[in-house]
Amino acid sequence: MTKHRILIPADCGGQAVSKRPSPLDRYARNLRPGTVSWIGLRSGRRGDVVSVDTAMAIAERGLDGDHRMDKTPGSGRQVTVISEEFIAATAHFLGRDAIDPQLLRRNIVVSGINLNGLRHQRFQVGEALLEATELCHPCSRMEEVLGVGGYAAMLGHGGLCARILVGGRIAIDDEVRVVFEVSA
Repeated sequence: MTKHRILIPADCGGQAVSKRPSPLDRYARNLRPGTVSWIGLRSGRRGDVVSVDTAMAIAERGLDGDHRMDKTPGSGRQVTVISEEFIAATAHFLGRDAIDPQLLRRNIVVSGINLNGLRHQRFQVGEALLEATELCHPCSRMEEVLGVGGYAAMLGHGGLCARILVGGRIAIDDEVRVVFEVSA
């Protein structure tokens, strides 16, 4: 039987939640915090993406106002996160100077933290506690919005999918950091 560690996120209401151990845990301890630089809410599956300064994360549902709120509660794809660094790499592979985050249809853009280091980790974004569930692979729509080669340029740089464990406000300039276990 696998032993689960108890995490008590001090800034997330102090609720204790268990986490399955991951081989990446020991490396995640060395991740420097990052910052939220952009937030977007999607009106529908192919609907417009609206840029906002703040969003309310609802536990086990998604971001208030985003179409994922109407999907299956408990889904591992309640929030999508990508980094400015991944966006810059995608732009480089396409020969562009920059890419508007709205085109990529992710919910949160962060900077200054190695997003791949957050895989299988719990992390705090503003007041919310998220858990990275899987890589967020690009969809074929990237060919449509970025042009030929858009899908290939995003491979390995699509970001992460996450579920919301503890809800709360997320805003531009909020800190993004791994939440470590504490003895209970």
